[in-house]
Amino acid sequence: MTMPQTIHIDGRPIGPGHEPYIICEMSGNHNGSLDRALHLLEEAAKTGADAIKMQSYTADTITIDHDGPAFKIEGGLWDGRTLHELYQEAQTPFEWHAPLFARARELGVTLFSSPFDETAVDMLETLDAPAYKIASFEAVDLPLVAYVASKGKPMIISTGMANLEEIGDAVRTAQENGCKEIVLLHCISSYPAPDEQSNVRTVPDLAERFGVISGLSDHTFGSAVSVASIALGGCVIEKHFTLRRADGGPDSAFSLEPEEFSTLVTDCKRAWRALGQPTYDLQGAESGSVQFRRSLYVVKDVAAGEAITRENVRSIRPGQGLAPKHLPEVLGRNAARDLKRGEPLDWGLLA
Repeated sequence: MTMPQTIHIDGRPIGPGHEPYIICEMSGNHNGSLDRALHLLEEAAKTGADAIKMQSYTADTITIDHDGPAFKIEGGLWDGRTLHELYQEAQTPFEWHAPLFARARELGVTLFSSPFDETAVDMLETLDAPAYKIASFEAVDLPLVAYVASKGKPMIISTGMANLEEIGDAVRTAQENGCKEIVLLHCISSYPAPDEQSNVRTVPDLAERFGVISGLSDHTFGSAVSVASIALGGCVIEKHFTLRRADGGPDSAFSLEPEEFSTLVTDCKRAWRALGQPTYDLQGAESGSVQFRRSLYVVKDVAAGEAITRENVRSIRPGQGLAPKHLPEVLGRNAARDLKRGEPLDWGLLA
């Protein structure tokens, strides 16, 4: 399929011809404090991220308060907790959204969110959210995908756990309901995710299969996996953010601290700039080094008329003489004049 060259979020172009779009995910690392959420937003803005993302749900819109087996988490970071308990802690209250969006506008940074039901979408519309993210766990909720798509704004869809058919259903649903700008993010829905299961070659495959821009929602430690996805052609990175992992929080264990996130931004953009195009031409940065390549030099004085031999002419650095490939043609020729040790050889010096 033909991949779109560029989409836009809040005026920022996103696509293969542009620097990678880095999203800083605040998630629930506000630890229940609006002041901390505002501080998270302010520190995230300083990292150089292109956008900051939050999550819009309440514990009661995403699940029910129940302690049955399917409602209790087994293993991992949240072992033993019920879904309702976890989401009660991690939720960003709806009444916080307006001050957070207002602060983002003061800072001049893009803020958008992942809505988890229609009430969240309606609330975000009142705040003029510039884009929407569909979380991996909601990618199979096609009515939600359709409702978000009906707003006509760019959509970013994470694909964690989704198979090809489910991804295709989500893309088709979004397109059929009015969304013209779609990003698919490859994602491993494990918290944290192991490097060896990241399979970042899926990132370019998503773009090719579905004709959309693709990227990575990265839950691994550090920034190496994100950089690898950029090297393979990914255009968008989403990574979780916290002020300090030591402060705790539902996602803190696999989130980056401010300095680390700044490094992620820098490394991803450097990786993109380094890609360039296939070329075998001399690059500007190499021009000063050409003179130090090997070439043919006189290494022992040669009298006029004397034969050129391997003892008096050799391939050495620097590179101002004949190319070394000409040595077989030079050997046995005679010097046209006296040649001095350290003199670069050229055709005019040979009889």
